[in-house]
Amino acid sequence: MAEVRSGPLERWLNRMSAARWRRAARGARTSTLRDLRRRQAEARTLRQHLDALLHVADERLALPLVGNTAFPRPHGMEWAWRPEMWRGALPERGHAAVERRQEIGGEVTVFHDCTISELTVRQVRNTRETDLAPYGMRLDVFRFDGSFLSVVLDLPPEASQGLKKRHLIRLDTIVETEYPIELFARLNVRHGPNTEQLVREIPLGEPEVMVEFDLAYSKLNERRVEKMWIDLIFEGPEMNQITIRDLTFCRYPRADI
Repeated sequence: MAEVRSGPLERWLNRMSAARWRRAARGARTSTLRDLRRRQAEARTLRQHLDALLHVADERLALPLVGNTAFPRPHGMEWAWRPEMWRGALPERGHAAVERRQEIGGEVTVFHDCTISELTVRQVRNTRETDLAPYGMRLDVFRFDGSFLSVVLDLPPEASQGLKKRHLIRLDTIVETEYPIELFARLNVRHGPNTEQLVREIPLGEPEVMVEFDLAYSKLNERRVEKMWIDLIFEGPEMNQITIRDLTFCRYPRADI
């Protein structure tokens, strides 16, 4: 794609165009209806192009950079991952009246059992200086007549390849809530016909939190590991706004004792 250069002529034309629209704005109350209607149509066309430019510019120039995969990783790390929801823009960024099983992108699914859904979920842009993830996930929960609300993330195949009982799976996250809430993370590992489940409570109230799943405490059949996924389980989410600013995973071997 050719680079757009701003030379003296283009800068002069931009100044003339800005002056023209400044005069039009000042004279809008006294111009004839015919002229006002014509300028209105021109302004709407121009605004469409300007809004499109600003949308892309705000997206690309805001920090952190889109696609960023950087985050602190422990020594000996074998695999690390930030899900798509927190890494790049999704084609469809929000859902209102979320269904009982609502897929968001190709890796995240929201589950609940409400009779009437008063739940919205959307992808939000992170812009704080401390943020490493370009995007976050926000859930707005109003009346909640169900018994559970969870966000399920399918971990990629690389997470399961060569998985052993000597491995630790680490989850790092940044979660903001309007009101205190209990949040649990459940690691599920399917091996043959069985599924191992390890549950950890995520302590909220700190800027960043981390939990580890130690597979030594599981009955994992190392030769039959198929896949892994994580359930984030929200207890008592009614009338709350929950924002997950970042979510990352890594796998590494337990230190020898």
